[in-house]
Amino acid sequence: MTMLHFDDIVFGPIHSRRLGSSLGINLLPHDGKLCNFDCIYCECGWNRDGRVQNPVLPAAEDVMTALEARLSQCRDSGTHIDSITFSGNGEPTLNPDFPRIIDCVIELRDKFYPEAKVSVLSNATMLGREEVLEALKKTDNPILKIDAPTDAGVALVNRPCGGYSLADVVGNLRKFKGDFILQTMFLASPEYDSSDRECIDGWMDIVRDLSPREVMVYTLDRETPMKGLRKFTADRMTELVKPLVDEGFCVQVRG
Repeated sequence: MTMLHFDDIVFGPIHSRRLGSSLGINLLPHDGKLCNFDCIYCECGWNRDGRVQNPVLPAAEDVMTALEARLSQCRDSGTHIDSITFSGNGEPTLNPDFPRIIDCVIELRDKFYPEAKVSVLSNATMLGREEVLEALKKTDNPILKIDAPTDAGVALVNRPCGGYSLADVVGNLRKFKGDFILQTMFLASPEYDSSDRECIDGWMDIVRDLSPREVMVYTLDRETPMKGLRKFTADRMTELVKPLVDEGFCVQVRG
C-alpha cells in the first residue's frame, strides 16, 4: 500500500469527516511511524514498514514555533479552522512532551483562533499516566478509541505492541466521567466482524458503562495494510447503533 505520512509538525487545514476544517499536529517522526498499536486498517501502514532508527520527536518548543507561524498565516489569509487536531504518524501521547505541548497549543489557540476546538485522536493506551490523563482532560475533544469489546478482539483489529488490557483502558476512561468522545471503527476482516452479535452487544455494554458525551462510529475510507477488509455502509452502521440512539446516546455515524 501507499503509506500516508505527514512530513511536517503542522499540516493542513484539511477537511475532516469528523471535525470539519482541521489543522493537524504531528508529534511523531516526520519520516516514519511510531505507534503502540499496529491496526489492520491504519492509513499509515504496518509499523514495520514505517519504522525508523532513532526516531526524533518534536519538542514543545518546536511545536509552538511551527504552530504559531501557521496559525498567524491562516488568520492573516482568512482561513477558517474548526479544530486544531493531534493526529499524525502514530499515537500522539507517546511523545514525552505531550502534556506541555497541550498547554502550549491551548495558549496559541486562545490567541489566534479562540473559537476553534483542540482535539486529540488517541488509542487511550497511555491514560494510566496521570500527566497524560490530565492533559487530555484540558482539551475540548479527547477522542479516545475502543474498536473491540474484548482483549481477543483488540488483538485481531488493533494488534497492540506489548501489554494491553481492555479492562484497564475502560477503567481509565471512567475517570473522564463521561466528558470525552468514544471513537470506534466498524469493519469486517476474515477473523473479525464488528456486526457480530457478541461484538456489537459487548461494545454497546461498554458504551453504556462509560456514558461518553458522544460516540463516533466510522468505517474504512482509505487503503489498508491488511487486504480483504470490508467497510460498512452508513445505513448498516446506523442500524447497528440504533439501540444506543434510542436510549438517548449521541452517536455520530461517518460512512
